[in-house]
Amino acid sequence: MSDQVPESPPESTKDIEPKPSGHAAWRWPLVVVFVALFGLIAFVYILRIPGQLVESAGKGVVGVAEALDGAAAKLLKGTITETFTASLPKLETERGGLLELSKVTATETFRSKDELTYDFRWFEVDVGTTITEIRVPVTYRYHLRMRDAWQLSVTNAVCIVHAPAIRPSQPPAIHTDRMEKSSDEGWARFNAEEQMTKLEKTITPTLRKYAGDEQHLDVIRENCRKTVSEFIEDWLLREGQWGEGRLRVVKVYFPGEGEPARAIVEDDPERRESN
Repeated sequence: MSDQVPESPPESTKDIEPKPSGHAAWRWPLVVVFVALFGLIAFVYILRIPGQLVESAGKGVVGVAEALDGAAAKLLKGTITETFTASLPKLETERGGLLELSKVTATETFRSKDELTYDFRWFEVDVGTTITEIRVPVTYRYHLRMRDAWQLSVTNAVCIVHAPAIRPSQPPAIHTDRMEKSSDEGWARFNAEEQMTKLEKTITPTLRKYAGDEQHLDVIRENCRKTVSEFIEDWLLREGQWGEGRLRVVKVYFPGEGEPARAIVEDDPERRESN
């Protein structure tokens, strides 16, 4: 019997995982770092967006303000007349193109006197005097035509306006419901009614002359000036040129009036304060 040496069982072979080496060992840590870095960049970018929006909005507001200032400067440097006339409505009829400036009511008196004397050879006979009188309230209205020439300029923050001429609205309004008539005949006169009829026919032509004479125009001139001034102020307000830091004074001149430059110096607010 031969000695047999038992064979030792073969050692079990287990899979041994290879250890990473080189770039493979840093792959996942680098991925984590890159992801974190990307997240940080995204976070910073998100934080900066509101600031950029505010900055863009601020630039937009500044741009609008600069545009408005530019428009204002353009308006005040020589194109104000063109801008004003362009803003006026295009009115087709003359009655629609009138700016009423003022009205005044006064009682006018019309009087007629007729004396009659018969001259005989040796003597004269006075048969009396017929006197007729009419008293009636009359309303005068004054206007300017919007389509007439305007001239506007700006000097020392004062808007100088050369307005069209003041015109009477014809005929004046006669308040016949308040008309008073009276007559006085001489002892041998019988023509009061005839004379009253003649006097009535003279009323309208006479009032037309009254409306356009200098005496009546002088009475309403300052009211007309005030109306035009308020009209221009309203227009400047709509154009954004009236108020603090803008125009604050309007000077209105009608044709034939004094030199505007002198009036500006006399009414300069800074000059008044220095005095």
